[in-house]
Amino acid sequence: MAESDSVIPATSGAVRPMLLLEALYDGPAAASERLELDFSYRTKSRLRAKLASGEEVGLFLPRGTILRGGQKLAGGDGRIVEVVAAPEDLVEARCANPSALARAAYHLGNRHVAVEVGADAAGDWLRIQADHVLEGMLVGLGATVTALRAPFEPEAGAYAHGHQHPGDGSGARIHMMGGR
Repeated sequence: MAESDSVIPATSGAVRPMLLLEALYDGPAAASERLELDFSYRTKSRLRAKLASGEEVGLFLPRGTILRGGQKLAGGDGRIVEVVAAPEDLVEARCANPSALARAAYHLGNRHVAVEVGADAAGDWLRIQADHVLEGMLVGLGATVTALRAPFEPEAGAYAHGHQHPGDGSGARIHMMGGR
């Protein structure tokens, strides 16, 4: 980052350093700021973003850190920032029975797709980031699919500490996610 990129203008005309977020915070203090990011940005350990207030921040976390909605970050100036899972375009799949849902989950997992598993009053569901090819596959497997916009919190994966397939092009990194 160039020196000129590390500062942002303050409203008073003075220049102040960019807020750096370099550590997770699990203490009791309430967050005074919010950082809303979709899942693809919550998988990045180096990022320039804006708080809900509009202030620009730099995210510098250990490589492989996956942020979850509700987690808190410690700012270099002592502020606590809450991570908010931003709504994004998703596809929700529901099936007629548990076996069909398990089959759909198997085929998504076989493609290393990040999947959120959940249930509501209408039954069990799987959610994935919107993808017309995967949507077609799910329909072909007998699932009823619905497009929706919602926060995405996929499963952590069985190998949460380091198993991945570099260069597979999926971008999903399902096995490196922290626990939910």
